[in-house]
Amino acid sequence: MKKIAIAAVLAASSFLSAQAASISGLVNTGSFASGLQDTNYVLNGNGYGYVSYDNAWPVNPWLANTSASKWITPTANQAASLDPVNTGTYSWTLSFNLSGFDASTASFAGQFAADNQAIVKLNGVTIGSAGSFNQYASFAANSGFNAGLNTLEFVLTNFAQGSGNPAGLRVEFLQSNVVTAVPEPETYAMLLAGLGLIGTISRRRMRHRA
Repeated sequence: MKKIAIAAVLAASSFLSAQAASISGLVNTGSFASGLQDTNYVLNGNGYGYVSYDNAWPVNPWLANTSASKWITPTANQAASLDPVNTGTYSWTLSFNLSGFDASTASFAGQFAADNQAIVKLNGVTIGSAGSFNQYASFAANSGFNAGLNTLEFVLTNFAQGSGNPAGLRVEFLQSNVVTAVPEPETYAMLLAGLGLIGTISRRRMRHRA
């Protein structure tokens, strides 16, 4: 019984202590096979972009695709020339949920690139901008998170051009952290009551053995 009590205390301590974790849902662009839609990133509210092929224009001169991330484009034909007359805007949204975590402890850092340029917003607040397709720009956040659903919106601008005018977005997360939420006082009370019950049973058994 003593061993059971010790195990219970250790289990309770583990449960009550805050645990750090990476943020689930922060996914790099291009996590699917080339040519498929990237369903992690919602395009313009109701669709998806496509994962680019490694050795097809405009990848090179765009940053080369890697095993970590790939470019996504608005159309299945990544070489399609878009927005011949008017500047185009393409909004990709990535959602993640921090339910069960302490949102005040959340943070992440990443890098992104765009053709032509893009900004990134966390829950509507701009946290970074990119203006090149051959080098990364950094973005990061350590505040502004919601306790539940959160959104990262990458708003890409493609300047009007008569021909040879593709558009693309590349996102790669470098690190993320969040701590599990501290249990409510009621949870502490139930655990302490349970430990007290174990102690009572243990003492009674010891008296019977004596």
